[in-house]
Amino acid sequence: MTINEIQDEIIEEFSGFDDWMDKYQLLIDLGNEQEPLEEKYKTEQNLIDGCQSRVWLVADYADDKIHFRAESDALIVKGIVALLIRVLSDHTPQEILDADLYFIEEIGLKEHLSPTRSNGLVAMVKQMRVYALAFSAKQ
Repeated sequence: MTINEIQDEIIEEFSGFDDWMDKYQLLIDLGNEQEPLEEKYKTEQNLIDGCQSRVWLVADYADDKIHFRAESDALIVKGIVALLIRVLSDHTPQEILDADLYFIEEIGLKEHLSPTRSNGLVAMVKQMRVYALAFSAKQ
């Protein structure tokens, strides 16, 4: 599945809800479904700068694709990072670098996040792109 196909799927899932409390619940559910990150990866080095809550992000590179894993100590943030992983994980560095993450705007996430959570979202995307840039340089 392409990055845009995954984004369209997420937009479709969120369009079933009119109320933002339901959308927050969906985010929390998505975060809870995510595989927990092993304790050994919850290090200072894997923490994302710029997030109010703690978010750990790990990237592995195999078969020309990046696989992301992450966890957060905040429920909604855990859901947000789960969405980002769903969209960007298991794609090539170039696909990640070229991706236009329009789903964030489309599902109304940006306008319903506090400024600090919004900054955290930007920091998560930036860190994922930094990994993509680093792995593409190694090719």
